[in-house]
Amino acid sequence: MLLFGLLLVLGCTAVVMLLFIYLTSETYAKIIRSKEEQFYLDPNTAEKQRFPSITDEPTILLSVIVPAYNEEKRLPLMLEECLDYLEKKLRSDPSCTFEVLIVDDGSNDRTTEVGLSYSKKYGCDKVRVLTLLTNRGKGGAVRLGMLSSRGEQLLFADADGATTFEDISKLQDNLKELVKGQSRDDALGLVCGSRAHLEKEAIASRSFFRTVLMKGFHLLVWLFAARSVRDTQCGFKLLTRSTARLCFPNLHIERWAFDVELIYIVENMKIPTGEVSVRWMEIEGSKIVPVWSWLQMGRDLFLIWLRYSTGAWKINVHSRSSKVK
Repeated sequence: MLLFGLLLVLGCTAVVMLLFIYLTSETYAKIIRSKEEQFYLDPNTAEKQRFPSITDEPTILLSVIVPAYNEEKRLPLMLEECLDYLEKKLRSDPSCTFEVLIVDDGSNDRTTEVGLSYSKKYGCDKVRVLTLLTNRGKGGAVRLGMLSSRGEQLLFADADGATTFEDISKLQDNLKELVKGQSRDDALGLVCGSRAHLEKEAIASRSFFRTVLMKGFHLLVWLFAARSVRDTQCGFKLLTRSTARLCFPNLHIERWAFDVELIYIVENMKIPTGEVSVRWMEIEGSKIVPVWSWLQMGRDLFLIWLRYSTGAWKINVHSRSSKVK
């Protein structure tokens, strides 16, 4: 009798929790963006210009979105490598037009000023800074950068420069294969940079506890969200403009686990995906707190599965524009 009563209480508690999650979840993702965040500064003229929209037609080949939170020290090295590669590419092939969009995620250091110094040097046609008034999280910063871009192809890359930037050529080659036979204007495809080939080396340098946490996180990703990509968290992903139009307005998660929701959406919409090994090195200054951040991501993984499974969250396949408040 006691066991029956306990099971009844647990069952009722689970039902109440599910009902609470369902009723308090926004069915479709909503994007909040202030008026100030819709403009970028041209430091050479001191004038503000409005960002374009992801719903516009592309005007350049590649947009590189760099989410940055308190990155005044690490950002310059990443930008030097990135811009050096892109400038050389442009000189050898005039069709390889590009922009680098630095998204300052509510930093309290000089991240915006560092970004603007590159806008001044290269011009706002090549380097722009989107300064968010408050911290949104990496996913929120990447999303607003994507929605403000001009490229036919869109890459988001971490500000720490951990991934060798010239490996973007591998991702572009793979994306070209994925979209083969598709209309250029509506081509769908996502290619993820991957550090999976470095896993043995990483395990050798980690403590047993951190290795267990890492393996546990990978298992949760496989169980609850994404199965087509081994390394969901590498901050080096390339996608077509049409893919960004469909996916980023649908993202609910704005923190670390946004990559997993992105891949979850891509898999559910049957968008072609690829995974390419990239060169990567660990850079000091990571914003991830080893245990706490992984626990947060584990919670978000379960909620992604639960909310989509119960219909609390839905993918809006009928609209390619974002609803901005």
